[in-house]
Amino acid sequence: MRVAREIEPFPEDIRSDLADALARLDASLHLSMPLSRPMPDIGVGLKARSGAYRIVYALVAQGTVHALHAFKKTTQSTSARNLVLAWKRLKEIQP
Repeated sequence: MRVAREIEPFPEDIRSDLADALARLDASLHLSMPLSRPMPDIGVGLKARSGAYRIVYALVAQGTVHALHAFKKTTQSTSARNLVLAWKRLKEIQP
């Protein structure tokens, strides 16, 4: 899993927080602002876990959660590199 490798260097408390957020999503609970925000630049229905560390995820049919990309946010806006990578991975999971 590529995202697991991306999350590995994050601090333990951040990894725990992201794991908790993904578990909530997996249990069909919804994350809302400020914990999660839409990412229309990448795709419809795509969201990112907010904060200095981001995990971009997609909710697809039958409540399946796909973690697409994780990164440390270092600027006000999400970098083009991170947007392109998340978009590419989204296209890989779509039929």
